[in-house]
Amino acid sequence: MVDYLDFFWTYVMGSLELLAGFCFFTGFLQKKVNPMYGMLFATSGTIILVFFRSEGILALLVFIMLLMAAGKLLYRADYILTALYAVVTVEILNLCFGLFNSLSYILFPIVHEKNPGSFGFIFAGAGSVFAFVLAALCYQAIQRYCAWNETAGKKYVFMILMPALLIFLASEYINENVYGNTVTVEKDGMLSSVNPYQMLLIQVLGVVSLFCIMFSFKKLAENFRLNKEAALLEMQAHSLSQYVEEAKLRYEKTKSFRHDIKNHITVVKELLENEKTEAALQYIEGMEDLTSDISFPVSTNHPVLDILLGNKLGIAEENQIEVQCSMIVPYPCGISDIDFCIILGNALDNAVSACNQMSNGKQKYIYVTGKVQGDFLLMEIENSCIGRREVRGGTGLTNIRTAVEKYHGAMEIRTEGEKFVLSILVIIPHQSESISQQLG
Repeated sequence: MVDYLDFFWTYVMGSLELLAGFCFFTGFLQKKVNPMYGMLFATSGTIILVFFRSEGILALLVFIMLLMAAGKLLYRADYILTALYAVVTVEILNLCFGLFNSLSYILFPIVHEKNPGSFGFIFAGAGSVFAFVLAALCYQAIQRYCAWNETAGKKYVFMILMPALLIFLASEYINENVYGNTVTVEKDGMLSSVNPYQMLLIQVLGVVSLFCIMFSFKKLAENFRLNKEAALLEMQAHSLSQYVEEAKLRYEKTKSFRHDIKNHITVVKELLENEKTEAALQYIEGMEDLTSDISFPVSTNHPVLDILLGNKLGIAEENQIEVQCSMIVPYPCGISDIDFCIILGNALDNAVSACNQMSNGKQKYIYVTGKVQGDFLLMEIENSCIGRREVRGGTGLTNIRTAVEKYHGAMEIRTEGEKFVLSILVIIPHQSESISQQLG
């Protein structure tokens, strides 16, 4: 009987525990569970634990290392995130089995009084099912109420990893040093040297503490993300106000030039009539310098875009980057000015930065195209760059995607050698929708 129980507990329940941990861990990584990977992980993990005779805290540490290796090798996840998810996964299972141990110690005198021999089967069977069901419920609760934005929280992941490890070590210390592998049973069925109610309270507090830590970290990560977005929106609004002020200044210059154009024509006419050709040419050259200050270098039919693109592409030209722009946008347009600034401003900033990273002697260029077809606006920014296999989405691309999704659009990134292409498709909303979006 003992041999059967040992085999059942070591191989059957051990494999099920490894498989359950792998499924929970994969869910934390937001990946789809592959049954073949799960069976391979459970089998290889059981063999490793039995071969090295790992027990207690050593077995749990091996479990964590196996999950981290699976996360990195199978799903190419980040090291820090795999460490956190592995610790949380193993800790949930450990706490749930600890709760089962405490409950079994409380229920043991009742079972012992009626049928002492049946307790071993109840412990190995129904108790393990209870622990797995409880672990699944805890996992679902964490996924639903304690999930956080990885981009915002990854930098501060140690804030949750350290207390989670402390709870994990405390829980395992209780299981290993309080319960242990040997249980002394008194004649009346009571278990000596153990206060199960106290241990149950400690295990429950461990589970609650884990939830509180992760929920608090979620709120901290969300506040960090919101503050970052607010700062970015403030920066975008400041840039937009600068573009508006520049437009007003150019408008005043244009108004002044139109007021004086008759006087300029009269002066040129008199110089030519008096056969002072050289003086007339010099005067016209002076007028060209004046008109360059009031004319937009880019003409899109949209005043804000003219200023934005003229400013960004002007910076690119100053950095010896070849620029071309062919974009026509209706004005007024259903897309708000600030969203245009977020999309094109970030895209062109990234393009200029990519070109500046290239070595001298290589062709540096930025091509901007855009056109309207029906209710769709298609924009494309193509620029030269250093050849890369993988494009990492930074804050700029995240802001672009957020603004594009606001108009039910899509964003696509393509890299071909030393060419980077950002394609953006947005749906131009009706006027009423545009007004509500700008107010929002």
